[in-house]
Amino acid sequence: MSSVPSPAAPEHLDVVVVGAGISGIGAARYLTTELPQRSFAVLEARGTSGGTWDLFTYPGIRSDSDLHTFGYEFKPWRDRQSIADAPRILDYLRETVTENGLDAHIRFHRKVVGVSWSSAEARWTVDVEHTDTGERSTLTAGWVFVAGGYYRYDEGFTPHFEGRERFRGTVVHPQHWPADLDFSGQRVVVIGSGATAVTLVPAMAATAERVTMLQRTPSYVLPVPREDKVAALLRRWFGDERGYALTRRKNIAQQRAIYRFCRKHPQAARKLIRRINTRLLPEGFAVDEHFNPPYDPWDQRLCAVPDGDLFRAIREGRADVVTDRIVTFTEDGVLLESGRELPADVVVTATGLNVQAFGGLRPVVDGREVDLRETVAYKGVMLSGVPNLAFAIGYTNSSWTLKIGLLCEHFTRLLRHMDEHGYDTCTPEPSDPDMPTRPFLDFAAGYVQRAVDVLPRQGNRVPWLTPMDYADDVRLLRADSVVDPELSFSSARARAAVAA
Repeated sequence: MSSVPSPAAPEHLDVVVVGAGISGIGAARYLTTELPQRSFAVLEARGTSGGTWDLFTYPGIRSDSDLHTFGYEFKPWRDRQSIADAPRILDYLRETVTENGLDAHIRFHRKVVGVSWSSAEARWTVDVEHTDTGERSTLTAGWVFVAGGYYRYDEGFTPHFEGRERFRGTVVHPQHWPADLDFSGQRVVVIGSGATAVTLVPAMAATAERVTMLQRTPSYVLPVPREDKVAALLRRWFGDERGYALTRRKNIAQQRAIYRFCRKHPQAARKLIRRINTRLLPEGFAVDEHFNPPYDPWDQRLCAVPDGDLFRAIREGRADVVTDRIVTFTEDGVLLESGRELPADVVVTATGLNVQAFGGLRPVVDGREVDLRETVAYKGVMLSGVPNLAFAIGYTNSSWTLKIGLLCEHFTRLLRHMDEHGYDTCTPEPSDPDMPTRPFLDFAAGYVQRAVDVLPRQGNRVPWLTPMDYADDVRLLRADSVVDPELSFSSARARAAVAA
């Protein structure tokens, strides 16, 4: 009598990294160099690496942080541009992949759609959708490292606009920019005042008939040099490696100093920014109407414009700014509360992102779905009550990657500690279940406020705080031990023996 073969066991990996963007590539590099004995794979839903820098293709897309801090600590940024455009950043990321042999670890068209933890087996079951074929597969992992950032890749935020269906022109969201959109000689209205809007306006103004930035509320906008001359000198004097390290240290200190000055002396910072804006705008320009926000500097992120390109476009008459509210779209443009109608052939809704924690994943622990709203972030890298799951969220007030590097270091040190002591499970748990909490991202930006009720929380003390300060994180994630009284370590084998 023939026996029926049992189905093959799913592939098992020590770590599954979700996402091959800047955070996932960084995590893969640290795993490769710090824990070469560990097996891991990077699962990427799209067909290419690079994350944001491959997804977004709108005109002028660039970083709003300098690449000496936005780049990885382990890989010098050698390009002359400090505020760099997307193709240069993408080249840098893909060089990182190649130089560190990460290509073999990245699996494209693999979207993680479910993760379920078993305490008895001390492993995650990871459900994967093959986005190119529609097939489903399963693998298991000791750890899941979620590196997909905090916004939805498939959908940007666009509020309801009355009468939009009547508009005879083209409406486009920057997150889904049509490759064949020709706006040369066209009248363009860009709705928004954030980083995307201030990038789009000068880039489109180069060929459009005229570009108008239509904003409901002004933002703080500061010119920054596209090229860092000090960085060039340091590289010339000290070479790539040491010159990069010195520039990085300089720029970290500069970012922290500007942020602290703005928070400690908001009125002085407001006056200084206004003075800079006035100097760069045409004489008689309504600075207070269009560049004087009702909130203090760094209540929301400051917008950086390389070499003042937005102000230059306004001075040259190729762009303008209107601060008003939309009543309705018309056949030929946008009607405002003031009664003014802005004519347009193309309207760009640069109205922001949809925040989505963990790429939409809802972890399941021992059969119970985790409600993220009821969890508290541990050191900004794990969740209370959720074993062996780490996530990567960078800074909102500085370069994203500064924090990613620190938490990847901490993550690999944590895994090494578990290896050395025979642990297979670690779970953060607050010693005080009634600890006061506050929003995980304590930031006034609209895209954060729209999602604050669906995100994890943070506590009121270390290690349950989520610092937005690099020096604090150096102490918490690099200098401090991975051993903590509120992080429990255990072994499934030992638990089974006790139960027996």
